[in-house]
Amino acid sequence: MFRILRVALFGLVTVLGNGPGQAQVEQNLALVGGTVYVSPTATPRRDAIVVVSGGTIAAVGSRNDVRVPQDARIIDCSGRILTAGFWNSHVHFTEPAWRGAASSPADALTKHMQDMLTKWGFTTVWDLGSNPSDLLPLRRRVDAGDVLGPRIFSTGSVFPKGGHPVYLPAEWQLPEAATADEATGIAVNFLGQGLDGMKLFTGSYMGERPVVNMDPTVAKAAVEATHAQAKPVFAHPQNRAGVDVVIAANVDILAHTIPSEPGYTPEQLAQFKAKGTALVPTLALWTTVVRDQAVADYLVQSGINQLKAFATGGGTVLFGTDVGFTKLYDTSIELEFMGRALTPTEVLASLTTNPAAYFKALKKGRIEQGFDADIVVLDGDLATDVRNLSKVAYTIRAGKVIYQKP
Repeated sequence: MFRILRVALFGLVTVLGNGPGQAQVEQNLALVGGTVYVSPTATPRRDAIVVVSGGTIAAVGSRNDVRVPQDARIIDCSGRILTAGFWNSHVHFTEPAWRGAASSPADALTKHMQDMLTKWGFTTVWDLGSNPSDLLPLRRRVDAGDVLGPRIFSTGSVFPKGGHPVYLPAEWQLPEAATADEATGIAVNFLGQGLDGMKLFTGSYMGERPVVNMDPTVAKAAVEATHAQAKPVFAHPQNRAGVDVVIAANVDILAHTIPSEPGYTPEQLAQFKAKGTALVPTLALWTTVVRDQAVADYLVQSGINQLKAFATGGGTVLFGTDVGFTKLYDTSIELEFMGRALTPTEVLASLTTNPAAYFKALKKGRIEQGFDADIVVLDGDLATDVRNLSKVAYTIRAGKVIYQKP
């Protein structure tokens, strides 16, 4: 029942996620001679040609079957791998480079976008909490083609009362909710600004003090207000109690694992499957926020174990790095850690078909005729090393090259 409800709720995301949107597109593009992963589960097509026209994939096939338009820009992909464009389902646009994005030079914004996202193959991202006064103008400039970047979805945030996490600057005025009415008001306000979902801190890390968990009635109110506008809800739990709040409130996506805990309980894993809850593991995050190497190693392995249990239980895994909060732009470490719990094709699915299906972006996630021309060209095959998913030669969004390796 919940899966059926989620399909209806995410109808708006479907509209936003399909088609080339406002970004400028190249009319004709031909990617020639590469090995094409049509999807993670399909047999790769060797020495193939992909033709793009007007931001859409016009043809995929062999040299004998596909005609290359005379006016097409030809990219030689011999020896390279083609996959659908990648999704990063946990980023932030909070770095100083994004401040004043409405008037900052386009070249500088494009350069930082490349360093942080497009260099790593991302054509669609979910921002899980940034200043709307910077984020929304940035998104408009990306959609207009003024700044080259991925399609950006973004959330507002709700924190529990007294739950200002120790790792966020004390001077930041965070939206805290003590009651259901306050949570509803915060969600409605953010969504009214044009944001695409909400993120709940169902658990706030307070350093040496106990974790502050969100009251389930507060979380449920925020979820209901967001679902009423056909938009998804992410959550940041800190412990098992915060995960229980996620389940009780019908939150859609876990934004992190809970590696300081022994793992999810069997009951929680069963609830994830029953409710269609998705998980963004962010495993490499723990290497950036913990100074003690032994502790960091423990947290990473704990997160890997939780990811494996979640995936084995039938849960949907979405790739995400928390980049923007962390300065670790290189995705190879996250890919390596995920590869310890998942197969290479399962990792590819977390970047492509899983988010496309979960967010009902029905024309994304595959290299197939009629699909959006969001494509990544790689210099290495994931079949030999999952870290090759970080070796990006070209990132193409809606038929336009938004990153090309120098």
